[in-house]
Amino acid sequence: MPRYEFRCRACGDTFTVDRPMSESGAPADCPQGHDDTVKLLSTIGLAGGVTAPASGGGGACCGGGCCS
Repeated sequence: MPRYEFRCRACGDTFTVDRPMSESGAPADCPQGHDDTVKLLSTIGLAGGVTAPASGGGGACCGGGCCS
């Protein structure tokens, strides 16, 4: 199930809510009881971080073989 991140405008707390995509736009109450919250834009989580491709790419030259 997708996880959505919210921030409370009253106390500044950031919290997550698990809900179906069909309810992604629904408001969420802060765990502290406040109802003035905003949904944050999330990025896709990548396990292990971002890595470079395993092949090709030598920067500004022709594939990396000609630049020593």
